[in-house]
Amino acid sequence: MIRIQNPLGQVEISQNYFAELVGHAAQSCFGVVGMVASGASQGIRSMTGAALPDKGVLVRAEEGALVIDLHIEVAYGVNLNAVVRSIISEVRYAVEQSTELKVSRVNVYVDAMRHE
Repeated sequence: MIRIQNPLGQVEISQNYFAELVGHAAQSCFGVVGMVASGASQGIRSMTGAALPDKGVLVRAEEGALVIDLHIEVAYGVNLNAVVRSIISEVRYAVEQSTELKVSRVNVYVDAMRHE
């Protein structure tokens, strides 16, 4: 659960909502093949074969704003700089428009490349 305190009270949004929103926004960008399990917990859960809505996504609140970590797989031969800039822009826009919460950072980790 993401909790943000503001002058009117506390805002709570589920981790699954953010995972779906962020994952969809990231995967819609050119060059992104998929999300990669981040951390031991996601890795173990992915071995069960169940779909992970939070695969490759970690969202946390720091100092009243959101920090988003993404672990992605990209297509071989794409311009990584352009892909990462596109992801950062798309994810920030999607989250801020959907939730009206400020995104302070989007960290993108390219964990794998797929040659097709």
